[in-house]
This record gives sequence, structure tokens and C-alpha cells, in this order.
Amino acid sequence: MATSAERANQRNALLAGFLGWTLDAFDFFILTFVLAAVAKDFHRSIPAIAFTLTASLMTRPIGAFIFGLMADRYGRRLPLMLDIVFYSVIEFASGLAPNYATFFALRLLYGIGMGGEWGVGASLAMESVPARWRGVLSGLLQEGYACGFLLAAIVYSTIFPIWGWRAMFFIGGLPALLSLFVRAKVKETEAWHRSRTDWTTYRRAITKHFPLFAYLVLLMAMMNFISHGTQDLYPTFLQQQRHFSPRLTAAITIISMLGAIAGGLLFGFVSDHIGRRRAMLIAVVLGAVLVPLWVLVPWVPLVALGAFLMQFMVQGAWGVIPAHINELSPDQLRGFFPGFAYQIGVLIASTIGYLEAVLAQHFSYSFSMGLLAAFVLLVGAVVIVAGPEARGVTFGRSA
Repeated sequence: MATSAERANQRNALLAGFLGWTLDAFDFFILTFVLAAVAKDFHRSIPAIAFTLTASLMTRPIGAFIFGLMADRYGRRLPLMLDIVFYSVIEFASGLAPNYATFFALRLLYGIGMGGEWGVGASLAMESVPARWRGVLSGLLQEGYACGFLLAAIVYSTIFPIWGWRAMFFIGGLPALLSLFVRAKVKETEAWHRSRTDWTTYRRAITKHFPLFAYLVLLMAMMNFISHGTQDLYPTFLQQQRHFSPRLTAAITIISMLGAIAGGLLFGFVSDHIGRRRAMLIAVVLGAVLVPLWVLVPWVPLVALGAFLMQFMVQGAWGVIPAHINELSPDQLRGFFPGFAYQIGVLIASTIGYLEAVLAQHFSYSFSMGLLAAFVLLVGAVVIVAGPEARGVTFGRSA
């Protein structure tokens, strides 16, 4: 049985991973609410500003590569602290950008910081918590992403109407303070100490497990097509096609993220009992069925219901991911493998928001988003079924 000190460290590690991902997502989603405002100030089209979202997604593998290697070599804590400070500084600087070129360059740099956080934070959290609670706590950890989106919606509804879009990015610099909590309250994981190895053995392990890595990349590509395809342009859809006010747009988004949090927790819990793949499969298939309710209904209450249920399913599937891919990853590579596979998947899926924006100019947001979402949800179901599973594996045992 764990001592009180061990339980405290488990809570702190999970909290550090959760808050790191929450604030990282908050910084990313700020831009999704103000695409039109930034486009107006920089005298660019909405697709041009939407492409800066793509730019951030494209550089995320760089961060996952750098900070993932650091996490396997030097432990999880130090890379996590450095990464949080880095992305916070870049986010603050984005609010000072004088023109589109500078803003674009800063969003490229921000993607490096965003890409580094998830893999390191997830490995720290999943290695620290008890195996029997890994599924439900995986759901809690991953829904830091939804909480970040929710916080961005709240800031958009309260700060943007008064202070404009730049102030939102200034608030995005505050996560740097989280590094002080990690420094003071979180201990290094025993699984890392047991699995640490030399670089030669480390390189051999990467080569040996490359087929598994390729599958994780494919899985994460489909999961990112699903999440970014149903989230990034959704506020713009509400503003441009539904003509909702900033407050109503924020309210619908908040409702959708409450659904996301509930779905992540429920499916994470369920995955501890019926398996990771089966829980994810149920979520994505039901998500495909919900597409018409999500983008085609005309009445506000049904729009809110569709948003809630879609993100309940999308983030329900995502809630299983931290546990699932950390369990599949070899012990020596757990700092690097999950995060780098995740971010390569992000790179593959990074054009989804831009593609939706371009198609929307020729057809409509509901057509472009609905068609693409249904397609990626169904293909994602096939990829989930085709893969392996290692539910409940003991971390650090192979070392």
C-alpha cells in the first residue's frame, strides 16, 4: 500500500501533467476564437490566419523529439519545466507581434513548445499513478485539453470584447508559473530510474520497436484528424455561418467542452474494464453517427446538444489515449515514443483546419466540417481495431 508521501506525489504528478496540458491547450485555442479579428488587424484572409494554426501543428514534432529525448535521458521533471516556460514566453510574445510575418514565426516556435509538453507530462503522470486507476486518470489527464479550450472560451467572452485579441495572448504567458510547482512538488518517477540506459542501447531499442512506432503514428494521425477536424474551426463556424455573438459562441464552446470532459472521464473509466480499443471504438463510431446533429441543425438548443455530444465522443476516445499509448511504449523509450508518435500524427493531420476553411469558402462550414469529420471518424475506427493493446502492463518491469 502506498504511503501518504507516495500518494501526495502521485497527485502532484497527475496535477502537473493535467495543468501543463490544460494551459498548453488554452494557449493554442485562444487563436481559434480570434481568427477573424487577427485577420482584420493584419489585413489577411481567415484561411491565412488559420494557416498559422497549421504552422503550430507542423512544428510540434520538433518539440516532441527534443523534449522526449531529454525526458528519457535526464528525467521527466526538468524537460517539463523548461518546456512550460518556453511555450509561455512565446505565447506572450505573440500578443506583441507587429505584423503577419512575425506572428507566423512565433506560432511556428509555439508549436515546438506545445509539441514537447504532452509526451513528457503524460509519461510523468502515467508512470506515477497506480495501474488499476490508469484508465480513468488517463481520461482526466487528457481532458486538460478540453479544460484549456473551456478556459479559452471564458477568456474570449470576458476579455476579448473589452481588450481585444492581444490581451488574450498576454494572459497566455501565465502558465510559466506552473514550472515552480513542478520544481517544488513533483518527484522523478521510479519507472524512469529503473529504465534509464545508455545511448547505444537506446538507439537499438528505437530500431527494434520501429513497427510499433509506425502504428502509433498512424493511430495518432487519425486521432488528430478527428479532434482538430471537430474543434479548431468550430468557433469560426458558429461565428461565420450561424452568426452567433462572441458570448453565444463562447457559451456553445463551453458546453461542448463540458461534454468533452465528461466523455473523457467516462470512456477512460470504461476502458479499465472493457479494454482500451473497445472503448475507443464505441466512442468514434457514435461520433460518426452524430455528425448531422453536430453541424446541420438550425436551432440553438440543438446546436448546443450536438456540440456537447460530439465532443463527448471525440474526447471520450481521446481520454483513453494517454494510458493506451504509454502502455504500448517500451520502458526505455516512454519519454520519447508516445510524444513523438503523437506529434508526427499531428503533423500528418495539421492541414485539416486549413482544408476545412478553404472548402467552406466554396461550399459551407457545415458541409466541409461534416463531410471530413464523418470520414476521419470511420477510418479512425478501422485503425483502432487493427492495433495492439497492453492494458494494465507494469511500467519499468522490462528493465
